[in-house]
Amino acid sequence: MRDKRSNQYLTALFGAIVVGAVLLEVFDPATSRIFPPCPVRYLTGWYCPGCGSLRAIHQLLHGNLRAAWALNPLTVVLLPFLTYGLASFSLFELRGRELPQPFLRAGWIRALCVVIILFGIARNLPVPPFDLLAPGTALVR
Repeated sequence: MRDKRSNQYLTALFGAIVVGAVLLEVFDPATSRIFPPCPVRYLTGWYCPGCGSLRAIHQLLHGNLRAAWALNPLTVVLLPFLTYGLASFSLFELRGRELPQPFLRAGWIRALCVVIILFGIARNLPVPPFDLLAPGTALVR
């Protein structure tokens, strides 16, 4: 029963990813009302570490790496790792074996958390060069 249930979850997960990717391909999150605004930005006026991620992925789907980088460089850097992790999880669920997993010490994971937090703080600083980290600012200059 576990195999059938995990396959259903995996199918639903892939279906959601495909639907999300198609929506991001077709509709620009910057102009479409299909995608909700960032709740952190909406409630506080501050950019969170993920602000601009949907627009960045939209640009990546259209092959525009420069615009994606300007919208959220952290997304551009972390997206391949997230994709690899999802592929490994999927392979494990389907075949019972996963892709090779690098060993990450706890210190590296903590360092990544610190980088994400510092990125979120730095992109809200209104002084050069940190002001370039605000979503889309680097495209204007």
